This record gives sequence, C-alpha cells and structure tokens, in this order.
Amino acid sequence: MLSNKWMKTKKGLITVLAAVTLISVVATGCGKKVEDPAAGAVTPAKPDANASEVLVTYKDGGKVTRGEFNTFLNINTFFYKEYAQYKDDPAFQQDMMKQFVTFRVLSSRADDKAKKEAETKANEQMEQIKTFLGMQEGGLEKQLKDANLTEKDISDFILRSMQGIAAMESKVTDQQVKEAYDKHLAQDKNAYDTATVSHILIGTMDPTTQKESRSKEEAKKRAIEVQDKLKNGGDFAALAKEYSEDPGSKDKGGKYENVEVSQWVPEFKKATIELPLNQVSDPVETSYGYHIIKVESRKTKTFDEVKPSLRSEAAETQVYEFVEKELPTIIETNNLPKPTPAPAPTAPAGTPTPEAPKAETPAK
Repeated sequence: MLSNKWMKTKKGLITVLAAVTLISVVATGCGKKVEDPAAGAVTPAKPDANASEVLVTYKDGGKVTRGEFNTFLNINTFFYKEYAQYKDDPAFQQDMMKQFVTFRVLSSRADDKAKKEAETKANEQMEQIKTFLGMQEGGLEKQLKDANLTEKDISDFILRSMQGIAAMESKVTDQQVKEAYDKHLAQDKNAYDTATVSHILIGTMDPTTQKESRSKEEAKKRAIEVQDKLKNGGDFAALAKEYSEDPGSKDKGGKYENVEVSQWVPEFKKATIELPLNQVSDPVETSYGYHIIKVESRKTKTFDEVKPSLRSEAAETQVYEFVEKELPTIIETNNLPKPTPAPAPTAPAGTPTPEAPKAETPAK
C-alpha cells in the first residue's frame, strides 16, 4: 500500500477509506485474545499546550486546530502502527491534512438520507471495533488510553468518514454503476465469479524469511505425494492441516469460501475456473509453489449483488478527484511545515558542463 514512504499513489491517497475497511476486517477476524497487544504500540503523546492553534483554514469559515489534527494522526497510527515513524515528517503531515479536510468537507455535504445511512453503518462498525478491543489485554479502555484517544474520538472519525463516503455515493448514478459493471466484464469475463476452494500448498519459499525452503522439483514431488493420499481416500481437511504451507487457509482445512476468483494469481484462478467440481487436481504451479486444488462450488454474482460495491468504487474515485481538483481551491491558509524539495541530481565528476546556447546575432 505504501509508495515511497507512505501514500503517494492514487490507491493510497485516502488512507481513511482503508482504515474504515480495516475496522471491519480486523474486528470480524478476531478469535482469541492477543497476548501482546502493546507490540508496536505508539507512545501516548503528552498534552499539547498549543492545541487551539489554527493550522489550516478553508472556505466558509472552516478551520483545523493542532489538537484536532493531532487526534486525527493518533487515530491513523492507532490503526496503522507503521505510520508512527512518519508523524513528524512534513510531507506526511501535509497528506494527512488533505485527508482530514477532505472528509470534513464531504461529510458536511451529506444530505439527511446519506447521514442516516452513514450513522447506521458507523454504529455497526463501532460495535465491532469495541468488541475487538475488548478482547485485547487490558480491554478497550487500556487500548484507547495507550493511543491517547477516547471512544468518542474513534466514533467521530468513523461517522465522519462514513458520511463523506455516503455523500459521494449519493451522487453516483445507476448509469455510472452499469457502465462500471460492463467495463469490468469487458476487462475480465470472470470478474464477478466466486468459488469455494480447498487447496494444499507445498511452497518453495519460507514465508518468514523469504528464502528458498525447497527446490521446485522437491515441492512438486511432495505435492504429488499429497495428491496420491487424497486419491486413496485421504481426508482433504486433515491433510491440509498436516501439509499445507498457506497460513491463510491451513487451519481451516485449506478452504476459502465464496471468494472472488479475480484476486488470485493467474494459474490458481485458471484452475479454479476450469476444474470439474469436487475433483482433486494435479499439482498446479504458481509463484508460491505447487497447489493441490479441489473446487467445491462456483457461481457468478448478479448485477444486483455487485451494485453496492460498484457504487462505493465509483464514490471512491470521486473522492480522489475531489482531492486532486477541488481541495486545492478550498484551502485558504496552511501553517503546517512545508516539505523540503528534493535536491536536483548532480552530474558525475568529470562530466562536461553543456554550454548555454548563444543568442543569434540579428542579420543586418
């Protein structure tokens, strides 16, 4: 996700969108108590005597104080611990301020219907995150205190983000959604295919060290051994737990349920689309190693099923366009430190310096 130091690509420009998604992903994925929640935690900031200092002003009387901005930074580093190392970087702060003002402005433009929908979604997300944090060592109160945040800080952040997204979604027309649907199908006829797949991965690389763990020949030989066991009546789930080196599915018997096939690497995707149902495949080679695959079901999502996600996708594009085109015309003053321009490249020693072009003497 991070380009250069953090978010210079279009995909990473609005971290808020990803953070709101992260809340749902992390919360629904919790299963047991985390033993060391303090790992990578950000040291709580001391109270800022300059909290009321105005850092940015924007049209229609809008302003952002240092205290508000610091809270916003704390929330982002709460969800993305790796951002803590950049908190004092002027370029990072400028990008984060863009995000803050963007969702301030967009949320103010949400109509009553959009606000109501956003509030419902925000409450659901907040309950999920509270459940997740409550399962950590020390519980909800400790997690927020360590991050120098309150429950209201998180709740307001989620609500404002949801309102901003809802405001943009309300502007997306059915025609735009249908055009996006047709465009994706034109690019990939299987764009909306999903499948329930079980697989056993025999890898060639150690997932921790990224060093070669076995040769391709060794991996394929081991995969064939697993295939033979399955053909001789072996239990797929049990063999996956014993042999598979895919941490994302190993403990689930190798199974991924109702997953969009478009997210998989080409070789795995092709096998998932073409294999007869409930048949154990020959070893399928990918960049990860060799897979033994069994496809349990396949289906194609209907247009009505994908409309909500397509609408959100179109709204996200509009958010990026707002940041690039409208936001610069809205901000009136910006007192944050400015990034230091990168130094111009210097020529290697001994490189001849080109002469400046000489002005021609006008002909007499």
